[in-house]
Amino acid sequence: MIGRILDRCRIEDGKGFRLKRHDPAGTAGETIPHDWAVAQLAAGVARLAALQELLRAQNSWSLLCIFQAIDAGGKDGTIKHVMSGVNPQGVEVTSFKAPGPEELAHDFLWRVMRRAPARGMIGIFNRSHYEEVLVPRVHPHILARQHLPDRLLTRKIWQHRLEDISAFERYLSRQGVVILKFFLHISKEEQRRRFYERMDDPDKNWKFSAADIAERAHWDEYMRAYEAAIAGTACRHAPWFVVPGDHKRFAHLVVVEAMIDALERLDLHPPVPSAEERELLAAGRRALDSEG
Repeated sequence: MIGRILDRCRIEDGKGFRLKRHDPAGTAGETIPHDWAVAQLAAGVARLAALQELLRAQNSWSLLCIFQAIDAGGKDGTIKHVMSGVNPQGVEVTSFKAPGPEELAHDFLWRVMRRAPARGMIGIFNRSHYEEVLVPRVHPHILARQHLPDRLLTRKIWQHRLEDISAFERYLSRQGVVILKFFLHISKEEQRRRFYERMDDPDKNWKFSAADIAERAHWDEYMRAYEAAIAGTACRHAPWFVVPGDHKRFAHLVVVEAMIDALERLDLHPPVPSAEERELLAAGRRALDSEG
């Protein structure tokens, strides 16, 4: 069932993409029982952990998962649940905040390039380079902080940045980085409900920010920016997954299945020892046997 839904979420060609065709509360007509979802997620996390070990052992490929969402979209919770069973030594999570002085002194992809996962690793971007075609697009005054030459601040800047992102992701894919991009798509009403939850629950008060309410006033502008970003960068080697995010457990299932599917396509297996390595193994065994 999740496989069918996953296919509907996957965007490999952005031509004609429209965000309104993707229901934030949609489960493709399927009922998702609570107990079934819990069991499926546990099984998925276990399978992901096993594939991660093979990824580390083979040490050729790496996996980069990019998470984007509007405020309260569920990025932190999804990362927490999906990655709960994997070996932390094989995962690196990077949360990109507003760029600081050193980052603003470089091109917008500079800080992201430095955090690309090493071979054998899973890299998680909690927000990413896509922020640079979202927030400044909604708030153009932010571009003034980036010290760009005036002649480059044209109407085509967003098109150019999307082209640069596509080229960057193609480059990574040609170096053995498998890229999955997740847009956790929630409705405006669901965001409202989650904001209330953060305000009403003392244990979640720390998550609330007045800035989130201010940004909510730009909802439609952000949705247009996300639509343009997905349409402009969706491709086979770096697909987007527009994940129905109103149901958290369902969103977690979609993400873990997408990661499993991508890793299984790599046909991962432990490296075969060379003749020299086999001799070292045999010598080690003889040394241990002699102790007895």
